[in-house]
Amino acid sequence: MIIVGLTGGIGSGKTTVANFFKQLDIPIYIADVEAKNLMVTSKIIKRRLIELFGDNVYENNKLNKSLISEKIFNDSSFLNKINAIVHPKVASHFKRWCKKQNSPYVIKEAAIIFEHKQESKYDYIITVTADKQERINRVIKRDNSSKSKIEAIINNQVSDEEKIKKSHFVIINNDIESTQDQVINTHKSLLKLIAKTKI
Repeated sequence: MIIVGLTGGIGSGKTTVANFFKQLDIPIYIADVEAKNLMVTSKIIKRRLIELFGDNVYENNKLNKSLISEKIFNDSSFLNKINAIVHPKVASHFKRWCKKQNSPYVIKEAAIIFEHKQESKYDYIITVTADKQERINRVIKRDNSSKSKIEAIINNQVSDEEKIKKSHFVIINNDIESTQDQVINTHKSLLKLIAKTKI
């Protein structure tokens, strides 16, 4: 199975791009969504998060996000500890999911491929970019976040320039029609590359 990574900074529009690929019948695995699901459905993850944060980390079988945010804010090492618990389970879940798919390739959307040096796990990587101000506007509208908070997140992520250097494809997501055209062209290019590898 050919695995294509889809990544991009906050507000770049990864979900929009993923949805265009879905319209082309390409299976999409959203790592962040699946991680959140596993955090409330996996008995192993739940047990380990309770060991890490205490019984209050779950309320009515829902994750107590404010408690986790507060712990991470006071001690950033908690984020690495959560990742060490959750990421291996997501990776296993993704492998099982891949086996059920029947398509030329699948897409795994993950925001931090480069930040976690995960490039080797993908056959091809697509980076989604957009103008910085456009990204900020999108996140303000979506999350009601402050501009300074969004800029801090952007500055903490690997720069678009660095991501582009390490990617096989780039989709510039400033205009919806242009983005859809770029997705179709990227899809055609991927199919050609995959066909060549089978010869």
